[in-house]
Amino acid sequence: MEEQLDIITIGESLIELSSDTNLARAEVFNKYYGGDTLVSAVAASRLGAKVGFVTRVGNDAFKDFLMDSWQAEGLDISQVKVANEQNGIYFVSKSADGEQEFVYYRKKIAPAKISIDDISEDYVKSARMVYSSGITQSLSLSAKEAVAKMFEVAHSNGVMTAYDPNYSAAISTPENARENFNELAPNLDILFMNTKYDAVSILELDSVENIIKKIWDKEILIVVLKSPEKGGYYVGYNGSITFVDFYTKSEDVVDTSCTGDTFNGAFLYGITQGYNPCEAARLASVAAGLQARGLGAVKSIPYASDVIAILKKGDN
Repeated sequence: MEEQLDIITIGESLIELSSDTNLARAEVFNKYYGGDTLVSAVAASRLGAKVGFVTRVGNDAFKDFLMDSWQAEGLDISQVKVANEQNGIYFVSKSADGEQEFVYYRKKIAPAKISIDDISEDYVKSARMVYSSGITQSLSLSAKEAVAKMFEVAHSNGVMTAYDPNYSAAISTPENARENFNELAPNLDILFMNTKYDAVSILELDSVENIIKKIWDKEILIVVLKSPEKGGYYVGYNGSITFVDFYTKSEDVVDTSCTGDTFNGAFLYGITQGYNPCEAARLASVAAGLQARGLGAVKSIPYASDVIAILKKGDN
């Protein structure tokens, strides 16, 4: 019998090289790692969740760095397999006009080899929650099949499921994103969506009420809409919609890379610990807001003590 896990995530890992100046002038980069569902895994783990991560890691010079880092974060990596492909990499920095700039190298990378062979039914059954994203599905057909199998196994065994389309025109099309979402929808309990990208591209709707109603009609119990335009999150469950403000305002933001993924991990932590969705969203808003005040996807993810101290003060 596997040890009880709170959350299992499946997805890609990438080496992150970050600089506080633009790429043309940068001479020194800070090395870390990223990847949307991996960031969510670390965010949940730093709050106290027991989290497993499923992926393929490349057998290159970065392999030991990645595996050692994940173990140091307390992630269960018993289901991580080594592939002979390379690890992906991305650069994040500030452009000449002060905006963030990203450069990705993620074609033919090890995580694209994720397949249904990586899905252990016993491992999935050992968790309270499984989570993945449209980015994971976009890695390859075999990765898409793996996500579908994980969610089918979870749903049929009473394990909660959560999903974020995480739509980006750089890696998918609205048609593919819609297909990916519809494939998983019958097995979904929690859905994260961005009103600016996901909802418009996948559901072709921009009204919060209409978006949430359409999702509820698909019998998805909990909906979280991230609204950059309104500066917060709409949380829909039990027939009601509640708004939770972003904790960090735009003038204090340093780096928004993977802030939404930090929110997702913190939210899922809250749900697995018995928080109701609004309570989980308030906790997650603080975690994501603190992460956005630092540079890098993972380095600035806060720990439980920092988040709980703010919640106890009521400063959220």
